Amino acid sequence: MQTITIERATSATDDVRALVGELDAELLLDYPPEQRHGLSVDAIFQPHIRFFVARRDGAAAGCGGVALCDGYAEVKRMYVRPALRGRGVAAALLARLEAEARDSGREVVRLETGDRQLDAIRLYERAGFRRCAAFGAYASMPAHRVATSLFFEKRL
Repeated sequence: MQTITIERATSATDDVRALVGELDAELLLDYPPEQRHGLSVDAIFQPHIRFFVARRDGAAAGCGGVALCDGYAEVKRMYVRPALRGRGVAAALLARLEAEARDSGREVVRLETGDRQLDAIRLYERAGFRRCAAFGAYASMPAHRVATSLFFEKRL
């Protein structure tokens, strides 16, 4: 049986840098720079963000974080390596992010994803996320900056 574990990352390890780099490379193919809203590796490790690495049989398989904002939590930099998609890694990681948000007292989790991230959209919808309006900083961005963005939220 293959084991999925989720561990908190408190610094930019080699695994974190590799996973975030792979995510950036994937997004680079589908979205122009002004429509990519991911945090830099350094920005991930701020006090209000909890970041995690998912491992499958000990090997880094994915990552994701949750930013603890005023009144809600936001999923950030969620990614699973393509060869490991559909094997429970993303669902386990998302469940851990939701638990972190809930444990911090947040009642709503929100996220932004690109309209071409079909696997991610399916994952979020299966997990109970529903489309919502732009929120936070996204709500004040010019339309061309969020033209390919989809926004979701889930009440915990």
